[in-house]
Amino acid sequence: MFNVKSIEEVKEILVENFKDSYNKFELIDSVDSLNRILYEDIKSVENVPQFNKSTVDGYAVKYKDILGASDSMPILLNMIGKVEMGTDAKIIVNEGECVYVPTGGMLPNGTDAVVMIEKVEEIDKETIAFYTDITFNKNVILKADDVKKGDVVLKKGIILRPESIGVLVSLGIKKIKVFKKPKITIISTGDELVDIEENLKMGQIRDINTHTLKAISISYGLEVVETKVIKDIKEKITKSAKKAYSESDIVIVSGGSSMGEKDMTAEIIDSLGDPGVLVHGMAIKPGKPTIVASCGGKPIIGLPGHPVSSIIVYKVLIETLLEKCFNFEIEKKRSLEATALSNIHAAPGRTTYKMIKIEEINNEFVFAPSYGESGMITLLTTSNGYTIIPIDKEGIVKGEKVRVNYFY
Repeated sequence: MFNVKSIEEVKEILVENFKDSYNKFELIDSVDSLNRILYEDIKSVENVPQFNKSTVDGYAVKYKDILGASDSMPILLNMIGKVEMGTDAKIIVNEGECVYVPTGGMLPNGTDAVVMIEKVEEIDKETIAFYTDITFNKNVILKADDVKKGDVVLKKGIILRPESIGVLVSLGIKKIKVFKKPKITIISTGDELVDIEENLKMGQIRDINTHTLKAISISYGLEVVETKVIKDIKEKITKSAKKAYSESDIVIVSGGSSMGEKDMTAEIIDSLGDPGVLVHGMAIKPGKPTIVASCGGKPIIGLPGHPVSSIIVYKVLIETLLEKCFNFEIEKKRSLEATALSNIHAAPGRTTYKMIKIEEINNEFVFAPSYGESGMITLLTTSNGYTIIPIDKEGIVKGEKVRVNYFY
């Protein structure tokens, strides 16, 4: 008999049992860290920039020297030199003097503003006429304006993007700690299942779940140790589950999670270690026969065998596990408001995840339900997203605007 719990209750159970349970890391080159998860906060070891620099091509001045300058009454300053890009500006500027600086060039000592080259006139090689005055620190980025030494520039748990690598390189950080990719094994069970390499016989179907769940796992940054298709033989499933438990951080068993004659997944998972099965039954449609277990501190999840149910439940649980328990950043998929093109009924007493087709028509987002049972592969090809109907709502009315989510 199922002891059905709401989705929120199941998520709370995951957090209670697996919060901060994953702490494996490795040291890698910063330049090779794309899409990895940062293990610890990165603090700047230096100021950025390390010197005052110009944001324009122009002349570095003491701003008070040109107060009141205008087109009719220019002020003349003595040009005493030029700053070259990438060099230390060792020139000292006194009253009545200026120095040429390029964009990004270091401001010489004694200057506090830069006048754009378009606002001046070179009278001769040593004399510059200024036709406008300027405010203090105008066209200047001050030392440590961008980043101060000790500032946290990247936070623990984020997905490292190309711009993250740029930040690391700019600070001279060559090595960083990232979380090791959590290892996962995916087992699909059922007498009717055959792998893609096998010839299909009457009464058999090709296994979908190991391949779709593997692809989803990789997209979440997991390392798939093994995928396996096993007949409904208790000894074989148990042997494979024990092997997976010993080799992986997360184990997924698809199929055999209901209450039928050959549904033995809950019993097998419960035998792997204490405390065993925590949840058997979740108030979600599709996906009611869901199992969540903790065996020796490792999460073991039993999924329904139907492909759509399996995918939906896996996404709900793995995102909670990674984000709320392992403290990983999860890349959020596109979500928006859209108008229903027809009535959609919900399952009484369950949160309904309805597969839909989202389209943009006349600059407005609309959606229609994809029809079919959770075991039909056409649901996977005719849908590009889903909407969630809360447990206390009967459905969605045609013309109603609700939140919809793209798969990718």
